[in-house]
Amino acid sequence: MVKQQTIAEKVSCTGIGLHTGAPVQVTLLPARAGSGIVFVRTDCAYPLAIAARPAAVTSTERATTLGRGGVTIGTVEHLLAALYGLGIDNVRIEVDGGELPVMDGSAASFVYLIRSAGVFEQRKSRCALRLRRPIEVLDGDRRISLSPSRTFQVTYAVDFDHPAIGRQEYRLGSCDPDGFERELSAARTFGFLNDAEALWSSGLGRGGSLQNTVVLDEQRVLNHDGLRWPDEFVRHKILDLLGDLALLGVPIQGHVRVERGGHSLHQRLLAALLENSDAWWIHDPDPASVAPTHLISAERAA
Repeated sequence: MVKQQTIAEKVSCTGIGLHTGAPVQVTLLPARAGSGIVFVRTDCAYPLAIAARPAAVTSTERATTLGRGGVTIGTVEHLLAALYGLGIDNVRIEVDGGELPVMDGSAASFVYLIRSAGVFEQRKSRCALRLRRPIEVLDGDRRISLSPSRTFQVTYAVDFDHPAIGRQEYRLGSCDPDGFERELSAARTFGFLNDAEALWSSGLGRGGSLQNTVVLDEQRVLNHDGLRWPDEFVRHKILDLLGDLALLGVPIQGHVRVERGGHSLHQRLLAALLENSDAWWIHDPDPASVAPTHLISAERAA
């Protein structure tokens, strides 16, 4: 029986926000079993908790932003992906600003942070979301679906009209912590030089640089050290997907297929899941345990 996990001790890091450019400190603390992932803005008059749930999503423009009562925390997906990939179920995340630090543009720094804190196995069992039937969302040539599977799998494809990218497809056959760290965690966010002015005029991308973003002009990658993998672009898209799926509060046993996806399409899949509650159920291997308070629909545990 797989148990829930939290981190073993308090750990912190500092950096700048990708879009705000502002300095920020993040502190991760252990949390009790069943409490899920909770962000806390500590720079407000009173600390404000924002649970990492689909209902808390306020924006998917260039990043996933969570909010409550007009207070937001942006670019949460890379840290959430690290937690999902390393199997951390419960953690309190204190943030003294409106956006998580971008670090090097990937989840690698957050993986290092979590590994430094250590992983603590808790007494309660880990639930899982299982599918009764497929769910699909279509948007022109973009689509995302979730179908029944005995394990968690992802097949993701991107298609950019750019000579350095083109069409890339990656199949993730499982998501164990070592494989996640080795194959996905270091894939960086990317952007196009000709989009920079539009980003800046909309108040985004102020902290972006060649140190934390793969930047492309019309022909090539501008970073002097090049790419970490030839298909780093699609690997990063899967990283973003895992961070968005973490908002469900429970691991998925299913096959996610994505064509030309992004944060908006990922969130539409989560919305479709919630709207079609007859298509899935929450499996609890230990029904006698106390139901986790953070699950998307704890009353459906079976």
